[in-house]
Amino acid sequence: MTVAGHRHERIAEEIRHEVSGMITGELKDPRIAGLVTVTEVRISPDLKLARIFVSVLGSEEEHASTLKGLAAAAGFIRRELGLRLQMRRSPELLFVLDRSEEYSQRIDELLRETKKQEKP
Repeated sequence: MTVAGHRHERIAEEIRHEVSGMITGELKDPRIAGLVTVTEVRISPDLKLARIFVSVLGSEEEHASTLKGLAAAAGFIRRELGLRLQMRRSPELLFVLDRSEEYSQRIDELLRETKKQEKP
């Protein structure tokens, strides 16, 4: 592919960087509590939809409230992205909880259990 063929990937990385900065320093919503990390951004090739995967440390209630807070701030974040990245149209933002860390911890736990069973 040409350089232009990877434009959506470059924009996704810039969105990840900018949204991470906004979450840590600019958003004052009390629902966005605890440690929130933007793990990945997937943007459609037509640049109309961006799925922002976030990892949240805490309980299920904190996960839900953080996602509600981010959804409420999506308009502000979208407008700021348009200004900062100088895009005519910024993509619609959809925040998704990233459970890959929990999944990998569970796999590690299962592997440790099987090793313990094999030793005797």
